[in-house]
Amino acid sequence: MTKVAVFGTGSWGTTFAMILAEAGNEVTLWGRRQELVEAIDRTHMNPDYLPGIPLPESLRATTDPARALDGAEFVVLAVPSQQLRPNLARWREHIPPGAVLVSLMKGIELGTTKRMSEVIREVAEVPEERVAVISGPNLAKEIAQRQPAATVVACTDLSVAERLQAICHLPPWFRPYTNPDVVGVELGGAVKNVIALAVGVSAGMGMGDNVSAMLITRGLAEISRLGAALGADPHTFSGLAGMGDLVATCTSPLSRNRTFGENLGRGMTLAEVIAATKQTAEGVKSCESVLALARKHDVEMPITEVVVGVVHDGMSPAEAGMLLMSRSPKPERYGV
Repeated sequence: MTKVAVFGTGSWGTTFAMILAEAGNEVTLWGRRQELVEAIDRTHMNPDYLPGIPLPESLRATTDPARALDGAEFVVLAVPSQQLRPNLARWREHIPPGAVLVSLMKGIELGTTKRMSEVIREVAEVPEERVAVISGPNLAKEIAQRQPAATVVACTDLSVAERLQAICHLPPWFRPYTNPDVVGVELGGAVKNVIALAVGVSAGMGMGDNVSAMLITRGLAEISRLGAALGADPHTFSGLAGMGDLVATCTSPLSRNRTFGENLGRGMTLAEVIAATKQTAEGVKSCESVLALARKHDVEMPITEVVVGVVHDGMSPAEAGMLLMSRSPKPERYGV
């Protein structure tokens, strides 16, 4: 039996903890709010993020990071990406030597433009072979309801990825695949949130499927260009962690980022949408850091630019649409 600590009681952190527990591991879920942790322990449900969905009775929850980390072989991090650095700095002293740190987070850090695995390596002072990333079309509510899904487990050391794959493989409804391309898997997970905001805005404005398809396809081109500049494997973006995650996040009503964008497209102010949003829509903050990363590497990302304009600079959705459609087309073959 493998001992695992999962940090973060949001929908995806809780769902992944459920997967690990049902797969036969000893799992402790850390949360910062005492009342939620007690509810999970007492009722075996997460009333705030997965109401009505039963959790394994073997799953335990705590607000004590030392207790959660005691003896853990894998440490799963599922906190909002912009909160990772300060939190991990507090937890670092309790992380067991040799433990593998696993990121479920999909964002780029503001200010540093670092990927989450880079932040983990820097703060926890661990080598890259002890850091893994999980990403893919993983809408938490569907998986928590035991609907079939697949994901990607990425680590530069494939033997570590295979160990993680083994403890979270839960036939017949959750299947992980391994990939050594940590850069590509992380970029796919982070940038798709930005594209989903754009798709949501267009849907909120009443635009149709042609526009959604255009934004998804051109969004994939933006992700691929940034990935190429950072040395990612181009094949990653045609798989689960690329196109798969992009399609799910851009089209599903369960997607936080698409829903956030839809509300903006309907005319709600940023403050109104934030007030109405219970969970973190990572693309709202990460769009700025994604754009900064692209500019650092001289990569054009026009969809990302207009998302930043709408979300942070007061640009109207109508103006954003005009800017995108009036750009002079590049001589790119096949519209990609």
